[in-house]
Amino acid sequence: MESVLVSACLRGVPCRFDGRAKDSPAMAGALGDRRPVAFCPEVSAGLSTPRRPAEIVGGDGHDVLDGRARVVDDTGHDVTAEFVDGAERALAAARRAGCTEALLMARSPSCGHGAVYDGTFTGTLRAGDGVTAALLERHGIAVRPAPSA
Repeated sequence: MESVLVSACLRGVPCRFDGRAKDSPAMAGALGDRRPVAFCPEVSAGLSTPRRPAEIVGGDGHDVLDGRARVVDDTGHDVTAEFVDGAERALAAARRAGCTEALLMARSPSCGHGAVYDGTFTGTLRAGDGVTAALLERHGIAVRPAPSA
């Protein structure tokens, strides 16, 4: 059976920054007959649940991976290392499970694909990907935003 990496919060795991899950009723249809591999990059890197909200400052996940941007929480604390570590752990999990696709949480600084919050903590979006989404794409794993939760 084919496997697909899925943001753990979308599988009912209460691991979001606010300590909640983000169940998506449409997820079953998006998965089809594939086996979901639930994974939270942020928790895997040792960040707590709940935790301070974080956003990418100075670009998107590709810029973070290239050292041109950073991830900070709403108090200004730099959590870039944790986000990069979590992305690497997600890639390793995807490879172990043989995933060629990932369905990830929209707008997240880890999992966002196509749009992420802009680093101002005002709810403003910018075009781009989260750190995990960027790393997965760089390694040939197709990233798709999960169906709306």
